[in-house]
Amino acid sequence: MKKDRYIYPAIFSYAADGITIEFPDLPGCLPCGKTNEEALKNAKEAMALHLWGIENDNEPIPEPTSIDKIELKPNQIAVLVEVFMPVYREALENQSVKKTLTIPFWLNKIAEEHHVNFSQILQAALKEYLGIHDRL
Repeated sequence: MKKDRYIYPAIFSYAADGITIEFPDLPGCLPCGKTNEEALKNAKEAMALHLWGIENDNEPIPEPTSIDKIELKPNQIAVLVEVFMPVYREALENQSVKKTLTIPFWLNKIAEEHHVNFSQILQAALKEYLGIHDRL
């Protein structure tokens, strides 16, 4: 079940060249940053993208480990990272996707002469064809 908010513990590891981040409950989600601010921002974005992928694959969302159960090394701290998914879902689902298509040369020439915005025309045509009238 999709939730609006997720909170997971992250391990921030400090080294001379920056901060690496690991989410014990989200294998493969490994952001980094040069400063605490950048690391936290990147952690939120990476976590949201990772969870969005899990949601879209209809896989179960793992339960977060309690932060007091996290074992740390001397150069590490545990941080609770929170994301509000509706914002990320909307951004990810409404991002533009590049498509390559083929049209006859003569049609392309006339369209360019009329300064046609191919993206807008294709979007409008697809919405009409699919009967979609309420989405931007």
